[in-house]
This record gives sequence, structure tokens and C-alpha cells, in this order.
Amino acid sequence: MTIKKGGEIELEITDLAFGGKGIAKVDGFTVFVEQAVPGDRVLARIYKKKKSYAESRIVSLLSPSEDRIDAPCAFSGYCGGCKWQFFKYDKQLEYKQRHVKESFKHIGGLEDVFVHPTIPSERIFEYRNKMEFSCSDRRWLLPNELGDEEIDIGFALGLHVPGTFHKVLDIDKCLIYPATGNDIVNTIRQYMKKSGRPLYGLRSHEGFWRFVMMRHSVAHDQWLVNIVTATKDLTVVQPLADELREKFSNIAAVVNNVTASVSSVATGEYELHLAGEQYLKEKLGPYEFEISANSFFQTNTRGAVALYDTVKEYAQLTGTENVLDLYSGTGTIPIWLSDSADEIIGIEIVESAIADAKENCFRNNISNCNFIVGDIRHIIAEITQTPDVLIIDPPRTGMHPDVVKQVLKLGPKKIVYVSCNPATLARDVGLMKEAYRVAEVQPVDMFPHTFHIEAVARLEKI
Repeated sequence: MTIKKGGEIELEITDLAFGGKGIAKVDGFTVFVEQAVPGDRVLARIYKKKKSYAESRIVSLLSPSEDRIDAPCAFSGYCGGCKWQFFKYDKQLEYKQRHVKESFKHIGGLEDVFVHPTIPSERIFEYRNKMEFSCSDRRWLLPNELGDEEIDIGFALGLHVPGTFHKVLDIDKCLIYPATGNDIVNTIRQYMKKSGRPLYGLRSHEGFWRFVMMRHSVAHDQWLVNIVTATKDLTVVQPLADELREKFSNIAAVVNNVTASVSSVATGEYELHLAGEQYLKEKLGPYEFEISANSFFQTNTRGAVALYDTVKEYAQLTGTENVLDLYSGTGTIPIWLSDSADEIIGIEIVESAIADAKENCFRNNISNCNFIVGDIRHIIAEITQTPDVLIIDPPRTGMHPDVVKQVLKLGPKKIVYVSCNPATLARDVGLMKEAYRVAEVQPVDMFPHTFHIEAVARLEKI
């Protein structure tokens, strides 16, 4: 059967690729299908053709899989916030476990790694404690909105179409975020429309309103609102802050980040405090944390407890151990382990994160955690005492090859590797397989309705 760009073809979806696309085979040739699940039979249109594979989109669903359900969100299939609302949640968990296991096999070269069933998220909707909504002077329309002359196409406050920087949907309700958050965003939307100030053009790089970023404290049910603008103008943003605080009694803080950068990142070159506190208070277990607008904090608070409990279980601490934590961030893992270890040293390159970590320790009366600022590639070489347990929690890109070498040279008996990317986890562990064996791996679902998965691996020295 000939497959060509622009052509249409009937396909039977037999598997899922890491990244969430369905997989179909045509005479041994792989075709990836967006928004498809195993068991679907579809008519698809090819939009990209390569030598070894093709990519396609569904034209019509000929026969739905028994694992397909109706997505409750009106933006499902068009928004990049989450892509699997039409896929049964128990099946999402199964495929996430499979993807972790397959990554070890195909990327790390490790056969028969024991991967536990995925720990589900306590909530599959309203689970995110942080959202970033982009402003745009050009609204991307849904198919049913095309031709509607009453729609203001020059205004959008919402999320991006997947894989794009300039296509923004005007979203009035996001289901993976607490309902009050949607009410706050809609209040801001109406204010922006009446403000007389233009929304930012993602192509022209001109305009005033840029982002709305919000954080939610699960423990205290309070909110931090960060209004990101291109320039400073308190005559415009201060009345908005006052209106929000008057209308929503549980908004604890309102700040204004200001940035002239063309980069699509919702952080400012400087921050102005507008109302309430300057930070949000949150709890993980018995520990309390102060979270500012630009602090790092796990976006699924309830899921973070399950993740850190797994780290603690795998560390197997008795109270006498020395622990070294690489990529320690704001100190959440050291603090979580502090009551079970003798001493914990964290290394982190971001100075503001280390400052937050020290403050978090002080707030929780923790004295056995110490932090070092600097590049792990250089600092780990200066560690003279081999830790009893090494914790590794790197960014999505995984460890730098030089860090892998230093870890092997350091040679701790136990390693607990926390990862948000199964591919780089498998790659890094594969580089250490001559010295360490993978005892077990626990996936933890922090992001329902997406293909993303956290995993904790327990490594033992051979």
C-alpha cells in the first residue's frame, strides 16, 4: 500500500508511542496517529512522510476503541494542557508503566527491569497547583467557532495549541485546575478587555499584558496570582490586584512580574508586590513551605507526597546515614528525609533555590540539612566522603555525562534516582549498568491525562 503525504488511509491502532501518539503498521511501515488509542480504527491523513515512518491526524473515527471515552473538556484535542482525556485512566496508568519498562530495555539496554504498577494520582481533575495562561492579540479558533462574527479574534487568554508558540486558545475553563482558579482567570480576562491596554503579540512582540500565572495551596486553599506584563504601569495593574483581593477572599498574594524579554517564559526581570503576602504557604506532610511566584514546587501537591514517600522507602534510612542529594532544588527531598538520616548535603546550581531551601529548613526547625551552591560537575569531584545513599533528581535532560562519571567514581552503595523523563533515566542508568543493578522502579503519576510520568529507581552497587 502506497503511503504519501496528503493521502488518506484506514488504520488500525495497535499501540502507543512514548509521547502519546497511536501506532499503526502498514506492511511493516510505522504510522504515528495523533489523538488515537489502541483499538481505534480510523481514517487518517498523512501530514509528514519520512523514510522509516509517517505522521498523521484522524479525519474520522471509524470504530472507537473500548478504551476510548468522551472527554469532558470542550478544548480536548486542541489544547496542549492535556492530551489524554479521551483515554480511560486505568489504561493511561498501564501504558505509563509500559513506557518506563520499555525505556530501560530499548534505551538503557537493560532487560527484565522490575517496574511496579503506576501509583495513580489521588485526583485526575483539579490536581494542578500551578497554571500559566498566555496572552495573545490573536485568538486561535476551534472548528465550531469558525465564521462566528461575534467572537473577538483579537483577544486570547489561555493555553497553546500543541507544538506552537503563537496559537493561543481563549480558555474559560480548565478541568485539571481547581474551579476557583478558573473564576479568577475569568475575572482577569474581563478586566484586561476593559483596561484599554493591548495584549502581547506573540509575533510582533508588542503589547502590555503577557501572562497570568497562578499557584494554589492545597493545605490552606489559598491563591497567589502573578500578573506578567511587558512594562511597569501600576496605574493599570494595581486596580486589578485590588479588585481580585476584594472579590476572592482566599487570594493570599498578588504580584506583578515585569519583563521586556521576547522569550515565552512567565517570569519577570523584576517583581512588584501588589497586595497581600509576597508568597504562598503550602504543606507537604508535616512540613511547611513558602512558595514565591517563581519558586520551583511540584505541580501536583498530593502526588508529591506519594513521590517523596517512595524516595524515602527506597533510601532505606535508619537514622545514621549520610545522604548526598544532587539537584536539590528548594530542598524538598532533603527535608522529607531529614527525620531519618544523620546528615544530608544538597547540591544545586541555582542560588535562589538554595536560599529557599535554607529558609524552608529554618521554618521547619531542621538542622541536619546543608546546601552547596554550584555546578554539580565540579562540586561532586570535591566530595571526599562516600555517602551512604545518593539521591539524584535531575531536570528532564538527565545527568551530564561528566556527572555520571563522577557518580561512578564516588561509588555509593545505594542510589535513588528520581526522574520526570523515562528516556533520560534509562540512558543514565544504562551508563552505570556495569557498576549498579536496578533493584526496582516505581512510576508515580503526577500528570493525569498526559503521557508524562515520574519514576523512582532504586539502584544497588554490584
